Amino acid sequence: MTDTHTPRGLAETYFLCWRRRDFTDLAPHLADEVAFDGPLASVRGREDCLEGLVGLARATTHLEVERRLVDENDVMTWFSLGVGGSEPTPVVNWCHVEDGRIRAIRVAFDPRGILAAG
Repeated sequence: MTDTHTPRGLAETYFLCWRRRDFTDLAPHLADEVAFDGPLASVRGREDCLEGLVGLARATTHLEVERRLVDENDVMTWFSLGVGGSEPTPVVNWCHVEDGRIRAIRVAFDPRGILAAG
């Protein structure tokens, strides 16, 4: 597993767990009140966030991280995502870290290809 003591390490763990479809290693690194916001869902709290991530991971057919940028407690990860039969869609994921835990996750992408495939 990666170094989870840094924002970059937490973001790497997030994506490694997604690829493995197992978020056990990520769960303790999410704040109790973590907020997830994206074009297809907004959830609050660790359990609801993990449930959404597990569901998305099950449907993921392609996940390729292309670039990761870190600015103090914020990490932006640019990646391509395929879900179901969709062509890979460019996505940006912003993780905000406070007190050593991911407190906020925001994603931005055009959902039309994913919705059309589903």
